[in-house]
Amino acid sequence: MSLSFTISHRDGKARRGQVHTAHGAFDTPAFMPVGTAGTVKGMMPQAVAGTGAQIVLGNTYHLMLRPTAETVAALGGLHKFMNWPGPILTDSGGFQVMSLADLRKVSETGVIFKSHLDGSKIELSPERSMEVQHLLDADITMAFDECIKWPAEEAEAARAMNLSMRWAERSKAAFKQREGYGLFGINQGGGYMHLRAESAKRLSDIGFDGYAVGGLAVGEPQAEMFETLEAVVPQLPDDKPHYLMGVGTPADIVGAVMRGIDMFDCVMPTRSGRTAKGFTSRGEVNIRNARHARDPRPLDAGCACPLCQNHSRGYLHHLFKANEMLGPILLTWHNIQFYQDMMASLRAAIEQGALSAFANAFLAKLDEGDIPEIST
Repeated sequence: MSLSFTISHRDGKARRGQVHTAHGAFDTPAFMPVGTAGTVKGMMPQAVAGTGAQIVLGNTYHLMLRPTAETVAALGGLHKFMNWPGPILTDSGGFQVMSLADLRKVSETGVIFKSHLDGSKIELSPERSMEVQHLLDADITMAFDECIKWPAEEAEAARAMNLSMRWAERSKAAFKQREGYGLFGINQGGGYMHLRAESAKRLSDIGFDGYAVGGLAVGEPQAEMFETLEAVVPQLPDDKPHYLMGVGTPADIVGAVMRGIDMFDCVMPTRSGRTAKGFTSRGEVNIRNARHARDPRPLDAGCACPLCQNHSRGYLHHLFKANEMLGPILLTWHNIQFYQDMMASLRAAIEQGALSAFANAFLAKLDEGDIPEIST
């Protein structure tokens, strides 16, 4: 296959690298803002890039429903469609197998969904998922899998893992290899390490350009997620990118990088931005709280985003109380900037061999809590 990954530095299990794709390279560890339906909600593409993001995520299921993959292809592919010239990774639709449980039927062939838009019948199989992602022109295509809820009985986890591995083989067979494009396999097995180990071996035997750990960030405690990573990541090919899907909080990401993960995505920074929750170097802040109403200070004094450079907490509080759309835009912008700054700091720490010291200081500051309230 032709997607390339180079590792320039190591610090413990953590790696500093770069993935080279048909639409440019991105540095790892990397956080991918989620652009499910062809847009990172509330953000212009240029603004997303301005935060330091080099790759974004799109979603097969949502885009195949609206506007349809064929429409996106006719309009020049997803990069041109959404005006994002850099790399794009597309989720295969496997997560919707879990999230739309009441609207779908799973079989060996694939999944039949009832569209959440109009109730029409939609069929998604490994072959159709590969076709859709090809039409979207995704630089990184994800194998089609079945993601299950946590916790699951061992028999259910084994059934879903075995089905996902058979679907992984079919995804590989259907994937159209091209220079600069790649296919990632997805490790499954729930909380059962022997199933995870079997999944890792079968994926390695099939051979992929990268390996994702799926079925996490679905309600399990952080300690169990880290335990799973400690067991699984060493069993994945070392010379390929490792991707933890759907994660997560800043503390989750720092801990996962220390356990050998290179790539992340999560709706948390954008969704939180729309619901008045901001990420700062001293933890999360709910800007709707009355304590911010007359606060002239920035949300996070060390941040270079337009919100922190130009506006006060009091103004942001007002925007959300008044239901002005600028509030979610500015806070989403800030949250994505915070995540990208965190990733840049992680990369620098790995290069310097100082990841442990950085992580300890970063996590300790998060635990301090927000700056003291201004006396009135």
